Amino acid sequence: MRSYHISELEQLSGIKAHTIRVWERRYNLIEPDRTETNIRMYDDNQVRKLLNVSTLLANGYKISKIASLNNDDIAKKINEIQSGKETTDVIATSYINDFAASMIDFDEPAFEKTFSAVVTRYGMFDGMLRVFYPLMQKIGFMWVIGESMPVQEHFASVIIRKKLIAAIDGQLPPVKKNKKFLLMLPPNEWHEIGLLFSEYILRSKGIPTLYLGANVPYENIRSVFSKTKITHLLTFLIARRTEEDLSLLRKNLGIPSDVELLVAGNPEMTQLLHKHKNTKILHSPVELLDFI
Repeated sequence: MRSYHISELEQLSGIKAHTIRVWERRYNLIEPDRTETNIRMYDDNQVRKLLNVSTLLANGYKISKIASLNNDDIAKKINEIQSGKETTDVIATSYINDFAASMIDFDEPAFEKTFSAVVTRYGMFDGMLRVFYPLMQKIGFMWVIGESMPVQEHFASVIIRKKLIAAIDGQLPPVKKNKKFLLMLPPNEWHEIGLLFSEYILRSKGIPTLYLGANVPYENIRSVFSKTKITHLLTFLIARRTEEDLSLLRKNLGIPSDVELLVAGNPEMTQLLHKHKNTKILHSPVELLDFI
C-alpha cells in the first residue's frame, strides 16, 4: 500500500491541504500516519475516503454532515448521486473521483465499469470533455504534465489510449477537403493521450488527419510535407527545452511558411512560442474545437 503526501491529496481531491488539516482536527475525518519528522502520510483507504468526501461536497453536502457518515453510508450516497438527476458537473465530479480511486488500486474492472457508465451517460465526445480531460488534468497528464503518481498515471493512460484508438477507428471517413492535420510528437516526447484526443476531435468533425505518434525524428516529419498537402501541424511539448530549441522549432520540424503550427502542453514551454509567426497555442480541447 502506497503512502501519499498531503500535497498529493490536495491535487487528487481538489481540497486544500489547510482544509484537510482542519477537518482532521475538528471532525477526525481521517487520521494520517506520521513520519519520524512528523510529516503527515496517508494510505490508499484515506485517499479513497477523501475522494468520496469531495464528491459529496460538490453535491451540496456540508462537511459536518459528511463527517457523521460511515463508509457504507458515504458509498450509498455516491451511488444515489450517479443514478439520480443531479447537475452534470456534480455527476462528472463523482465519476472523476471514481476513476482516481480505481487507479489507486490498479483496479481495471472498476475503471472499465466507470468508463462504460460515463460513455453511456455522455457519449464518448462529451465524456472526454466533461470527465476524461478533467481526470487527466487531475492526475497530471495530457495538456499539463506533473510528476505525481507516475505508475497510476501509466495505468490509466494505457486504458484511455486503447479506448481512444477504438473510438477513432469508429469514426466515419473524413469529408472536408480544405484542411489536413499532421499530428505528431517531436523527439523525446512520449505523452500521447492529448495527441490521440486531438485526432478524435478532428476526425469527429470530418477533418482528415495524418497521425505519426510519439518521438518522431525531425527528418521523418520534414519528408511528409513533400509528399502530402498538410495545412496544419498539431503537436504537444511536455519535455523541458531550451529557448533556443523552441526558437528553432518550426525550422527543425521543416514546416512550410503557409502551414499553421498548433502547440499544446507544458505552459512553461508553450508560452515561449506565443509570438512566433503562424503559431497558435492551445490551452484546452475546447480551444481546438473553437479553432476548427
